[in-house]
Amino acid sequence: MFQRSFASSLVLALTLGSATLNAQAEGEQYFPLQSYRVGPYAAGGTGFFGGFIDYLKYVNAKGGVNGVKLTWSECETEYVVEKGVECYERLKGGLKGAPAAATNPLSVGIAYATLERSTADKLPLITINHGRTDSTDGSVFPYAFPLQLNPYSEVSAIINYIGQQAGGLSKLKGLNIVTLYHGSPYGKETNEVLKTLAAQYGFTLTLLEVPHPGNEQQSQWLNIRREKPDWVILRGWGVMNPVALKTAQKVGFPVNRIIGNIWSNSEEDAAPAGAAAKGFISITTHPSGTDFPVLQGIKKEVIDQGQGDLADPKRFGTVYYNLGVVNGILNVEAVRIAQEKFGQQPLTGEQVRWGFEHLKLDDVRLTALGAKGLVQPLQLSCADHEGGGAVRFQQWDGKQWNLISDWVQADRALLRPIIEASSHKYAQEKGITPRDCSKED
Repeated sequence: MFQRSFASSLVLALTLGSATLNAQAEGEQYFPLQSYRVGPYAAGGTGFFGGFIDYLKYVNAKGGVNGVKLTWSECETEYVVEKGVECYERLKGGLKGAPAAATNPLSVGIAYATLERSTADKLPLITINHGRTDSTDGSVFPYAFPLQLNPYSEVSAIINYIGQQAGGLSKLKGLNIVTLYHGSPYGKETNEVLKTLAAQYGFTLTLLEVPHPGNEQQSQWLNIRREKPDWVILRGWGVMNPVALKTAQKVGFPVNRIIGNIWSNSEEDAAPAGAAAKGFISITTHPSGTDFPVLQGIKKEVIDQGQGDLADPKRFGTVYYNLGVVNGILNVEAVRIAQEKFGQQPLTGEQVRWGFEHLKLDDVRLTALGAKGLVQPLQLSCADHEGGGAVRFQQWDGKQWNLISDWVQADRALLRPIIEASSHKYAQEKGITPRDCSKED
């Protein structure tokens, strides 16, 4: 995996260096980064936070957000929940007078552990393409934002795609689908809704857990060989993904009948599996590649100036990196929109939350950002903190990903009552009175 040779001491030095470089932060907008650059999930962390940081640098190179420069510092979590909570508490108060805009831990476990803290601190918790699904309901979770794609939408879109391949959703009846999932809160998040979808459409569902981090899967794939499913949904993360593809090859399961979820869709997931990955299918909310004006702008203003965050420049334009850029676009747009209401100045987390709830990215705005085709059109509201719910499917040809579908939409009408039932149960348990979204401006 990329970056696994980074030592913790080096990461700490880089983090302190980043903080030092951004020491004069008063009058700026701060992004606290609970990042991870070491450990079994370093490929995801280095790619995502590399893209996020490079986008922030690009915005600063263009003058900031209406003149307000962006600043940041990192705190290494190693994807460990306890460290993520420590980092949250350390960074939430801002940096040298610059207020924190939002947290972006890129970890379901850390997100769950800091959800109530971020709500109490009035600091938006951004969980792009992951997180707690019922936080889509902003009336109950005003500070949590599973942007673009919540986990339920993710598996609903996959089932809809399988239905398309079978000749219609009615053809799902009688199919055998296995879900191989990471043994973590993230991996388990969709088990119940998959059971609901199985009952709805009449397919047989088998759930198989792979313990963290996923280096050993022989017994699970032997079970799959006995089951002879029509499809395997891979809900992996990090090293679990290439191990799954290699083990599938060993037991003779066809790789083109495996569909990777949103965290099983990167170059770092497929390439290490070598020939075993050729034909592997996964979903994506954004393409890889550099043929987007915003990526070309980052290359000119940041990468070519020797200021890029990636240790390996060949990762520029990869899936993880581009997701970091997309995440940067969404965070910065929320700040920009909030400035329209609260003034062109550094904003509080509460004010930035308003910006996220009024985030609207149509083709006109995406074109202006140089991100049309990179970011799907989104519109958030008090009631809807996801805003998208669509994916495309891509296939690995041995060297790169190629898109093989148009946008496939989740069945959000089916999912919404499930989401609201869960969010209202949470509200009752926590003594929360949901907001009346009709009264929100």
